[in-house]
Amino acid sequence: MTDDRQTDSIDDPTAVTTDARERNSRIDGGGETTDDSAENGSDGENRDGGDGGSMRPGTMMLAHPTKEIWPQYAIISLGIWLLATAPALGYESALMSWNSVVSGLVLVALAGLTIYRESGYANYANGFVGLWLVFAPIAFWAPSAAAYANHALVGVMVITFSVLIVMRSEMDGPAVPPGWSYNPSTGTQRAPLIALGIFGFFASWYMAAFQLGYIGSVWDPIYGTGSEQILTSKVSKAFPVSDAGLGAVAYSVEALMSFMGDRRRWRTMPWMVAFFGVVVIPLGFVQVLLVIMQPIMVGTWCTLCLLSAFGMLWMISLTVDEVVAMGQFLVRLMRQGDSFWTAFWMGGTIPKDESAVSDGAMRAIDNSPVREPFWGVSIPWTLLAAMALGVWLMLSPTVFGTTGLMADSSHLVGSLVVSFTVIATGEPARAIRFLNVPLAAWIVVAPWLIGGVPTIAVINAMVVGALVVVCSVPRGPIEDRYGGWERYATLDTIDRLNPLSS
Repeated sequence: MTDDRQTDSIDDPTAVTTDARERNSRIDGGGETTDDSAENGSDGENRDGGDGGSMRPGTMMLAHPTKEIWPQYAIISLGIWLLATAPALGYESALMSWNSVVSGLVLVALAGLTIYRESGYANYANGFVGLWLVFAPIAFWAPSAAAYANHALVGVMVITFSVLIVMRSEMDGPAVPPGWSYNPSTGTQRAPLIALGIFGFFASWYMAAFQLGYIGSVWDPIYGTGSEQILTSKVSKAFPVSDAGLGAVAYSVEALMSFMGDRRRWRTMPWMVAFFGVVVIPLGFVQVLLVIMQPIMVGTWCTLCLLSAFGMLWMISLTVDEVVAMGQFLVRLMRQGDSFWTAFWMGGTIPKDESAVSDGAMRAIDNSPVREPFWGVSIPWTLLAAMALGVWLMLSPTVFGTTGLMADSSHLVGSLVVSFTVIATGEPARAIRFLNVPLAAWIVVAPWLIGGVPTIAVINAMVVGALVVVCSVPRGPIEDRYGGWERYATLDTIDRLNPLSS
């Protein structure tokens, strides 16, 4: 690893890489965009189509459902299925029965408009009907497991036919963002997100089945009845719908959005990448916070909740790079004269000579196919140690016998240290590690403010707080390049002043 790989420089002509599926080419030009190249990129060929055509990616995706209509017949079949199963499955709820009938009729009508009126908008409207079908069972507290399963599965299939299949069509043009050493939108890059989303969906679906009364108990190998206590607590009942069911909807959306688009979606579908980033990053972190608060609000943990929350943290870490690439491209389009609205919904392309590397290049930094899904993520030993310190802090109340506010503080702050550190393993989000510094200050101060803490626990807090700072301040190696984002990702100015920086 050379020093050039850890700086903001993006002009090194020897950096190679991107898709492990394609081989044997070198960099075309990894430098930042110049004024001349920006002007060249503003014409119709470069901004609109990529092949000299006049259609931008957003226009092409809007027209695609009217040219390939076979998915519409699948949607019509699903609509008829909803109509037929409403009386046959015994929903035990008039609302669920009527929802099945009305949703089925709407699916058939919108698919018909797509076919006969050639309306791309009607097709994508069916995608929202599918999303509603996934959400409806928890909105109406479906009393029947058959109603829940039927609506959720049909909803997922409707989204697949109306959105996923259309948006998986391959677009033209370069696939690697300018100044980047890899493509953050490949199918392999998204594979861990899909796997984590599917796991979270089934874990949440299982817990929702308990909340809705379909099963009588929840399996928890570590905390025994802890899961059941949390799922029946006042916190859970404060939600107007099943909170586990709401989590299942969120995870299903995340998994489905991970499938959407081809490997150029960072520039062809900025709106989708932005929505995906919102669902995964801020909303996902809110879910993590709710899990972190369980021992404080309820007094116990939930094994499946903890696993889902830990998976969500890694989803955040793995998603940041694609969101950054999309944001850089939106800025580029607006500098070329697009409005934010046009750039956001229609996307665009870049000249081939401005792609960071040619599409046939192989990333030389780490060409292992096993490692490819995790390009953009690295775990320096300092961050690994910070995670261990956070876990130790969470366990310390049990070890030292602390209770009350001190125990709550240790649980909460230890969980936050782990959370921020896991997110910081994403290289574009490496600066998040600095949030551990104020947490470390609280770790040291808390025993003195709270009082009545055993001496050994006070010493432990002071040592852990100091070590958290020592482990969180060093940046660690940055293995990839991000088109100049490195200076923001690593807070380069602070690193130059930092004697502990590696």
